[in-house]
Amino acid sequence: MFQRLTLVACFCTAFTASACDDDNEGIEQTGASCEVAEDCYPGVDTEALPSPPMCMDRVENGYCTHHCASDDDCCSVPGECEDDLPQVCAPFESTGEYYCFLSCEAVVSDQDEFCAQNAHPEFHCRSTGGGSDNRKVCVP
Repeated sequence: MFQRLTLVACFCTAFTASACDDDNEGIEQTGASCEVAEDCYPGVDTEALPSPPMCMDRVENGYCTHHCASDDDCCSVPGECEDDLPQVCAPFESTGEYYCFLSCEAVVSDQDEFCAQNAHPEFHCRSTGGGSDNRKVCVP
C-alpha cells in the first residue's frame, strides 16, 4: 500500500524521471510500482524501447518492465536505467514471455540487501521461475 501511495504522490507532483523524494533516489525504473503501463518509464522516449512499456500485474503492486529478446534490449534507451546496474532479459514464471528485470546474479555479498537498496526495500533476490532460462532478479 505504501508503495502505491508513494507512486501516486510522485505522478501527482511531477511528470519527470527524477525521484519523488530522497527515499526513492537511485531506484531503477524497471521494477517500479505501477497500476497501468502509462505509469512506467516517465521521462523516457517509450517509442524507442524495444517494446511498449507494461505494468506486470502478476507482481504485487505492479512491476514496470517491457518485453525483450536478449539482455541487450534492457537499458537500451537513454533514461531507461538510472544507474549502471545489471539488467537481464528473462522469462517470468510460466508465462513463456521474456521481460527486463534488475539482476542480482553477480552480487557476491547480500543479494537481498542489493535488491532492497537498488530496487525497493521490499524486494528480494529470487529466481524468475521460467524454466531452464531462469535468472536471479529483484522482485517483491
